[in-house]
Amino acid sequence: MATDAPSKSASSPAPQPADLTVDVVVLGGGPVGENVAQYAIEGTDLTAVIVESELLGGECSYYACIPSKALLRPLAIADTAAHLPGITAPEVDREALLASRDSWVSHYDDAGQVKWAEGAGMQVVRGHGRIVGEREVLVEPAAAPDGPTPADLADGTTRAPAASSTPSAPAVPTRIHARRAVVVATGSEAVVPGPLRELAPWTSRDVTGVREVPEELVIVGGGVVAVEAATWMAGLGSRVRLLVRGTSLLTGFEPFAGTHVRDALRALRVDVQFGASVLSGEREHARSTGLGRLHGGRVTLQVEDAGGRREVSADEVLAATGRRPRLAEVGLEAVGLTPQDVTGAETTVSDDATGAPLPKWLQVVGDASGDVPLTHWGKYRARVIGQAIRAGATGEALEPVPERVPVPQVVFTDPQVTAVGLTEAEAREAGHDVVTAQVPFGGAAGSALLRDDVTGTAQLVVDRAARTLVGATFVGPEASEMIHAATIAIVGQVPVHVLRHAVPSFPAVSELWLRLLEELPRELRST
Repeated sequence: MATDAPSKSASSPAPQPADLTVDVVVLGGGPVGENVAQYAIEGTDLTAVIVESELLGGECSYYACIPSKALLRPLAIADTAAHLPGITAPEVDREALLASRDSWVSHYDDAGQVKWAEGAGMQVVRGHGRIVGEREVLVEPAAAPDGPTPADLADGTTRAPAASSTPSAPAVPTRIHARRAVVVATGSEAVVPGPLRELAPWTSRDVTGVREVPEELVIVGGGVVAVEAATWMAGLGSRVRLLVRGTSLLTGFEPFAGTHVRDALRALRVDVQFGASVLSGEREHARSTGLGRLHGGRVTLQVEDAGGRREVSADEVLAATGRRPRLAEVGLEAVGLTPQDVTGAETTVSDDATGAPLPKWLQVVGDASGDVPLTHWGKYRARVIGQAIRAGATGEALEPVPERVPVPQVVFTDPQVTAVGLTEAEAREAGHDVVTAQVPFGGAAGSALLRDDVTGTAQLVVDRAARTLVGATFVGPEASEMIHAATIAIVGQVPVHVLRHAVPSFPAVSELWLRLLEELPRELRST
């Protein structure tokens, strides 16, 4: 027979916060937070605490980069095998593929990540941390997970727990004082537009953690999450419909990138529809049923496009409609700041890597800063900022930062899309006197050997006056392995006449570099 829990006496004192003093406090234990803490203390006797309310390792490790590529890579290999002579195409084993994904995300258990962090000299404190004053952070205890254990989840039960069972969660609030710096690295969260909010749609977490594969899936959006998810969900057997409000996919890349991906998705029988806006929707029993499980009954959307209004229905809908910095509950108001102070256009970065108008003891890095929301870029900025914090404490010299550091990006569709620096349009808008070179991705023996029907395009964007690269885009099989050379060329400001003497191996995909450089005007070959 159930009994009521005893009530606390009105005179019972509230638990008093535990006190802790360290040099650096990092709010958020994703790759960015881990990197900034590591670089801030390495080789010194400085101390750092990472505060995390969910899984140490962050979105990328469990719900984004790692699981998405774990799903996409086997499908790409199977597709390549189907387009090579002398080999029988492998079949996709859905259950084995999902089990492999579970292994790559450590079955949503971060014990190994915690062990690494503590081995690197960082203390992990569980709970929700918020700034309560200058260099002061209050960590509220994390609620105990009310769902299954990570092992249960791997067997396919309900939702992912909020955090692993690894000890470190304080029983009472913990007040942490930072001698040197507080760093906000709380990442970002999915944006769900108004018409979808009452439908309990999937977000990127659900689609990377998919357990129940819907027969029909509608994806709203046309960016990276949308096209990657459409690729693996079609490979898992869903009939996918992509509703894109604009007129192309992957805006922000060279136009030919979106065209190649559109054609590839349609070859996978994905129904790509442009100019489609979702006005409203209905769904019975819409509710959170667990990570990657259908969130209720069938979904009906009211959609408007050039042909008027119509209904679209499916078993599930994925909101792939962008992300926003997770800043609402980190306590910025306690020190007189707003999220706009962190992410606004007026925010600059000074020589010591301290973002104005923030106080010098406060840093914001990664997705939370409003900067480019890519894990590798956030980790790079974390290394720069972490070293600056260390230099401020130890008196060592600041490591030099190049004037031009471009942001590389890969979209793991099939074909892959990868780019770094400026597009042709961006370069012209920025005032560069631009010359471009473009060749088919299969235009070299090495790339043509990748498969029978290589599709894609390679392009360089060169500043004619400086004679250096300002941008590059490669669309094709295994294109992600081509982009780092372009990144090095831009960071190092290597003139194209020098690049011509970097001899590519034969027959390798890197031969495309020779093709591209020889497409440039002859006058760029001299100094």
